Amino acid sequence: MPNEIIPYLEMCQREGVSLQRGMNFALNHNHSVILMSVRPNAPYADRFEDDGTTLIYEGHDMPRSAKNPNPKNIDQPEFTPSGRLTQNGLFHQSAQAHKNNRKPPERVRVYEKIKQGIWSHNGVFHLIDSWCEISENRQVFKFKLVAVEGEEDFSQPIPSNPKIRRIIPTWVKLEVWKRDGGKCTKCGSEVDLHFDHIIPWSKGGSSSTPDNIQLLCSKHNLQKHDKIE
Repeated sequence: MPNEIIPYLEMCQREGVSLQRGMNFALNHNHSVILMSVRPNAPYADRFEDDGTTLIYEGHDMPRSAKNPNPKNIDQPEFTPSGRLTQNGLFHQSAQAHKNNRKPPERVRVYEKIKQGIWSHNGVFHLIDSWCEISENRQVFKFKLVAVEGEEDFSQPIPSNPKIRRIIPTWVKLEVWKRDGGKCTKCGSEVDLHFDHIIPWSKGGSSSTPDNIQLLCSKHNLQKHDKIE
């Protein structure tokens, strides 16, 4: 469920792999996973656009090694030294295939690190475009993903006209976490938490202010659903 707060180990259990890297293409052959952050000093320049409905995700560098002590000084790779596609290359190939009407968009689960030890599940996105650009005198990959509703069941066909979602901004999540003390506002639980819209977005509620967001445990979040209290 989008907007849930999820421990790292639970993320790994859900995806069935150890999420040691930020880009994970075609897990179980039905979706991909990316880990992101817009925190200060984050290693990559990820950002949200279009009022929180679009994620621009930066590709990843070559691994640090004795031959490559500073990956930030060289172009982000599309291929490995052996000629295989890197994660950048796999995501780029998929995005371009969709852009050229050769395949449906790749479904991508997005997890966001909002602070040390706290991850937020941002839900499912569709990968719709990619490109390369120059940043600080080197070439980096950029990937465009749009947040969509109702795409957690990967056994279902990918809709041709999905309903677009809006992501709660990171600064709002941080402010709500601090204000609510990392606990459900109804029962004080510190586990299975979600960022909940007090007035649902579907009924005109805002995602861009802490005043309309609260922490609820999964039990109270399900009980509330999209009711206005």
